[in-house]
Amino acid sequence: MENTKILALVGGSALLGSVSTYFLLTRLLQRDLRQRIKNDTNLNGVEGSTVAARKNDKVVNDDLLKDEIVSEHLTRNIQFFGFESQKKVSASYVVVIGLGGVGSHAANMLLRSGVGKLLLVDFDQVSLSSLNRHAVATRADVGIPKAQCLKEHFLSIFPECQIDAKVMLYDSSTEEEILSGHPDFVLDCIDNIDTKVALLAACVRRGLKVLSATGAGARADPTRIRIADLRESTNDPLSRSVRHRLRKDYGIEGGIPVVFSLEKPKAKLLPFKGPSGEEENPSDYQIVPGFRVRIIPVLGTIPAIFGQVMASYVVTELAGLQVQTEPIVNFDMDHYHTLHQRLIEHEELLYGTSVEVQVDVEEVMYIVKELWRGRSAREQLVKDVGRGMWRSVNELMLVRWDCTKPASISNLILLKFKEVDEHESTTLDDIKETEPEFYSRVTSVLKRAELDFGL
Repeated sequence: MENTKILALVGGSALLGSVSTYFLLTRLLQRDLRQRIKNDTNLNGVEGSTVAARKNDKVVNDDLLKDEIVSEHLTRNIQFFGFESQKKVSASYVVVIGLGGVGSHAANMLLRSGVGKLLLVDFDQVSLSSLNRHAVATRADVGIPKAQCLKEHFLSIFPECQIDAKVMLYDSSTEEEILSGHPDFVLDCIDNIDTKVALLAACVRRGLKVLSATGAGARADPTRIRIADLRESTNDPLSRSVRHRLRKDYGIEGGIPVVFSLEKPKAKLLPFKGPSGEEENPSDYQIVPGFRVRIIPVLGTIPAIFGQVMASYVVTELAGLQVQTEPIVNFDMDHYHTLHQRLIEHEELLYGTSVEVQVDVEEVMYIVKELWRGRSAREQLVKDVGRGMWRSVNELMLVRWDCTKPASISNLILLKFKEVDEHESTTLDDIKETEPEFYSRVTSVLKRAELDFGL
């Protein structure tokens, strides 16, 4: 009897779920049919440089989540972020420039995450060789503009999104058309140095948030992909060139987040061969001056992960979720052992004992890497990277922030030798009064340690 009741309940629940799913799918199919009819009148190819263009003023439907189909589509996001934070995402406008292996995956996940308005920009077409890394393109899409390809696929995934697709090259003449409208974020997925530098400089000048992708080709290790300031991106020839050009031509030192790989490229540019099969000068075949003709070997998974990383970064930023990216700190365990030993010796010298040192080497690594990013608490701007950072450990040490409390994980700051004496001869009240910004920043960082360790 009991088993019969259980089976009846299960059967009833399944029936109820099936009925609700049926009605939801019916509404979805009806809406999709209406949208396709509407699209047939709009997507008759590429008119000029815009596919079904809209004016780039930031008007996004704030009521998107009130739609039951949209809210069901985004139910996992809503559960993750909370309704109000997801509402921010759905009210956002994002521009994606460059729609190849990186940009197509970034745009795809922005769409699926509920961004309410997208501008997709690329001057190129889908090729057969694009298919090993493109997010949505099929063989039927070969030969059509990448922007048009994405828009057509995207409208079948999330038709409520306002999607504008422009088949054009970014340059000074198209800057206003592409960057106007107050986008909440710009994604730079361009692989040409001239265009990339011009775009990044324009975003800085306009005060727009921008995230840039560096070289994803010729790499194979997904565990080495990072997000950091442009000044910290190492082992990447494209990053070096962009850094040099931004500094030289625009006086921009950094402040631009980038996605890059710590992995050294596994392969080089392939030699260019013309129709005769002989090696020729690739610049003779450029359709657009300055754009690469020679081919970089690409494992399709890596640019796809670059794009996913970019989308994740942007969506969490739009939602207001604080995510601490892994710091780029080039220390090894020997360095952390050295810093731990320095702390013990300093405590013994200053207090006559090291009994109040309450951290081990693993915790020293957390403090140095996660809290202070391998730099003095007074010099958090990126200066030393790579070997420069490795050398900088020779002038760093951990000291107490508050000398009246033990040397614990939430009471240690990283300083240069020359900064230690001044710090230890000054009270926290003096620092709070004379350097309120520094005081606030340090206390905020140490608060993070308390939260991370449940103190």
